[in-house]
Amino acid sequence: MIGASNFFELAVAVAIALFGTRSPAALATVVGVLVEVPVTPTLAKTANDAKGWFKNQTG
Repeated sequence: MIGASNFFELAVAVAIALFGTRSPAALATVVGVLVEVPVTPTLAKTANDAKGWFKNQTG
């Protein structure tokens, strides 16, 4: 969720200031966004490509 905000840089700075440069929290704040950004569009594309796999059931 942090990658969707406009305050990514601020969140990283706060995590480092609060927990230190060697903390897992600061590492997760940085790496989490670096992983989230390419994974989210890939999952969206996969979901859109999978539309034809399912029958359209109305009612």
